[in-house]
Amino acid sequence: MKKYFINSTRAVVFLTIALLFSGCLKDTIKHTYTYSWYEPLYKTKAEVFADITKSNSPKEIENPGKIFINGKYIFLNEIGKGIHVLDNSDPSSPKNVAFINIAGNVDMAVKGNILYADIYSDLVTLDITDPLHVSNTKIVEDAFSGNSYYSYGYGTDSGKIIYDWKRHDTTIISDQQPSPQGWPGGIVYYAYASSSQANAISAPTGIAGSMSRFAVVNDYLYTAGYSDLNVFNISTPQNPTFDDKVSIGSWNIETIFPFKNKLFIGSQNGMYVYNINNPGQPAFDGKFGHVQSCDPVVADDQYAYVTLRSGTKCQGFTNQLDILALNDLTNPSLLKTYNLTNPHGLSKDGDILFICDGSDGLKVYNAADANNLKMIKHFSNLETYDVIAYNNIALVVAKDGLYQYDYSNINDIRLLSKLNISK
Repeated sequence: MKKYFINSTRAVVFLTIALLFSGCLKDTIKHTYTYSWYEPLYKTKAEVFADITKSNSPKEIENPGKIFINGKYIFLNEIGKGIHVLDNSDPSSPKNVAFINIAGNVDMAVKGNILYADIYSDLVTLDITDPLHVSNTKIVEDAFSGNSYYSYGYGTDSGKIIYDWKRHDTTIISDQQPSPQGWPGGIVYYAYASSSQANAISAPTGIAGSMSRFAVVNDYLYTAGYSDLNVFNISTPQNPTFDDKVSIGSWNIETIFPFKNKLFIGSQNGMYVYNINNPGQPAFDGKFGHVQSCDPVVADDQYAYVTLRSGTKCQGFTNQLDILALNDLTNPSLLKTYNLTNPHGLSKDGDILFICDGSDGLKVYNAADANNLKMIKHFSNLETYDVIAYNNIALVVAKDGLYQYDYSNINDIRLLSKLNISK
């Protein structure tokens, strides 16, 4: 079981052969390719579960994903491998202090001193009273059973779990012309792994980024599957119990944003609004449909802010911000569209709107008038993924680092720190 990626075509060698009897030349073209394939490394479930609670020294950040703030700590996902624990007591000098090994991890949420995280299709519950020495309180096996988003990683090797990948580099020479995908013959092999691996509360819940698929509201944890919403009762935080699975009636659900008694759910074909008046049984309120694209969402009392983007995973060709009026939740209506480059996560604090516009950097707007957003600042020298704006600090996950900006003076937003990502 191997996973292949083309790095680049290193060279094209032309061999010219003189044909003595024909008096003409014939060119034979040789194509040299360098590619990488990744070998899955396995452990038993027992070994993987035991690794979680070992006291682990900090690791370099290499492939960051989702982000969560809880008190003075930042929890930063290392895609498919676990969670970095960063001490952010001083935002001008954050410290990478620990790493929690969680194979297959993509998402997380916190209630009080309890952290919930996915380990492929299982849900792990960790006591983070001391984030440097976590303890495992419960693992709910097959918590996301049937949800293809979470089920990858359980390979065919005697029921073991993929905990890492070993890279192998290989060079081949072929007489064939490159296919449009850059492969001789156009054949590409992929491992059985997820795409993310290949490339107001009774207890404090912290703050998640807009790309999160987990949301905690009071005594309930909501997690997004491929086409449904899983509901867990966490009234006893260290002992979550599965309550219900709600079909959203959509495919490719991507994000959940909780606001008051509502869940705003982003999918590749629309934004869905569910009320949690009965928190154990979320009920459909309304939907705003759009062309196929990725669409994280944040909301306030009046509007929902939805970024739509194109790309290999998201398909489509749309890159924009849609602002939706929420005066009728059964039928959210489009108020205004703003063109963007390739928007990802976003965050709103009061009238200030932060948008991660992919390769076009971080954009900060005055959103006091939704019909007339005014750009305050454009940081164009970074490629951004997600942002959390809270208490005058904007925490930005970018391709080359974790940035923190002080926006206490909105006319003089300044960089406080950058925690570099190892490449």
